[in-house]
Amino acid sequence: MNEHQRSILLHSASRFSPPPGVKLSYGTAGFRADASLLESTVFRVGILAALRSIQTRSVTGLMITASHNQESDNGVKVADPSGGMLSQHWEPFADALTNAADPNTLLQLMDDFATKEKISLEGAYGGEVLLARDTRPSGVFLAEAAKQGITSIMGVSATDMGVMTTPQLHWMVRSRNNGMEASEHNYYDQLSSSFRCLMEYIPQGNRNNIVNDKLIVDGSDGVGGEKLEILKKMLSDLSIDVRNRGDGVLNEGVGADFVQKEKVVPRGFGPVDVGFRCASLDGDADRLVYFSIQSNSNKIVLVDGDKILSLFALFIKEQLNILTEEENGKVNKSYQARLGVVQTAYANGASTHYLKQLGLEVVFTPTGVKYLHEKASEYDIGIYFEANGHGTILFSESFLCWLEGKNNELSSTSKGSEQPKAALRLLAVSKLINQAVGDSLSGLLLVEAILKHMGWSMLIWNELYHDLPSKQLKVKVVDRTAVSTANAETVVVRPVGIQDAINAETAKYPQGRCFIRPSGTEDVIRVYAEASSQEAADSLANSVARLVDRFLGFNATE
Repeated sequence: MNEHQRSILLHSASRFSPPPGVKLSYGTAGFRADASLLESTVFRVGILAALRSIQTRSVTGLMITASHNQESDNGVKVADPSGGMLSQHWEPFADALTNAADPNTLLQLMDDFATKEKISLEGAYGGEVLLARDTRPSGVFLAEAAKQGITSIMGVSATDMGVMTTPQLHWMVRSRNNGMEASEHNYYDQLSSSFRCLMEYIPQGNRNNIVNDKLIVDGSDGVGGEKLEILKKMLSDLSIDVRNRGDGVLNEGVGADFVQKEKVVPRGFGPVDVGFRCASLDGDADRLVYFSIQSNSNKIVLVDGDKILSLFALFIKEQLNILTEEENGKVNKSYQARLGVVQTAYANGASTHYLKQLGLEVVFTPTGVKYLHEKASEYDIGIYFEANGHGTILFSESFLCWLEGKNNELSSTSKGSEQPKAALRLLAVSKLINQAVGDSLSGLLLVEAILKHMGWSMLIWNELYHDLPSKQLKVKVVDRTAVSTANAETVVVRPVGIQDAINAETAKYPQGRCFIRPSGTEDVIRVYAEASSQEAADSLANSVARLVDRFLGFNATE
């Protein structure tokens, strides 16, 4: 690092001192805390995003959001050149950079890391970081801190994209690095045109089906509702009523996280909405759940991420079957796309059983989108969703190339058959779904198109399978690292003996399943239990929580 660069950094860093006694850790959500504590962190993540841009010679992104957290919180995370999350290899550096006590320590860390990773800090490469924020008031001053961090690295520019959803920023980073135009208008245009393509190829018999055209969407009083208002004007085949568009408090009694966890009607909805298809976005629009309101009740029928995954998997498997079926009914083995479904241990056991009954390959990863996304990328088509409504579909480049070729071949030889339509549907899905990250707007449009294609109401969709009753608890501990797990967090390897005790307890309950895992953010051990009845699931969870308390010495709390 030359003296000029050192001088710039020392001057900038001296204006953003880390709050005393605060130590943050970079996780799936990036850094997240009360907004008043984050100015120094966001400045330093700006530096990190700039360094990543220089190293990869690509555009990176920086998003200021706390997603489904309360409005007083905020957070910051980096979008890698792929459009995905920051490389896990960089996470320890992110922690060290953020928690450096003073500017000189900060510079020494940067020098050491730049040398190790062969990153030039001489301003030779004109890096670029796309910067965006959600609708939180604190995002304004935090965005300024981010700009200061980004531009303190010589030769790197900060392009302020303004208020956006998290998935929009990730989509733009991915598109820019793939040589495509990447404005907000381009995003809306790709989603709307792909949606229209899917609607055009709905089977003739399902065009006048039982799906009610009206969809009511809870925007969580965040950025998603605001953006959906723009997008819906480009959709002629779907009537969308957007509620909670910013008049109330962000994520307070509204949003996908609230609806999924509490299973009650969000603010702004009531008895007049009984019978309609409803959906909830979260604060930064990367989660999506559906629900319907029960008559004379504040309760809802929840259709969560597991059911969304099942709907997507069923549709894609159907299209692949059409593509590979020959006229005599035999399967064409010239190209068999590998379709994989990726879940975590938190996926309801009934969903896993249903997917396996379809003949699908189902694999598990540890909890966290970064693990799900990485595993899904190993397939020709990889689908992942968490029950909380965050997920997407990934298509390999080799499969898309094959599909393009197959589409050209079928267009000339199989006119009028379903095969060219199946190829076009899959191509449209690959453009409609946001392959960079979970996106509630693109996911919502894909759900709507598939329901139309199937001719299904929400009731029929929800009847694909019935969730097993479940219960989650958490147990406070002094040190969560006292518990370590294996097999995608389903088996405890330490402390010795607790897994045998959990197995013995689980065996007492019909359809029992239970696992524990350390939290990634706080000193608690999380307990998840399933059983054939809610009473049994509650009992199993409480029994295992007591085991954890016995082994580690603290009391369970919900």
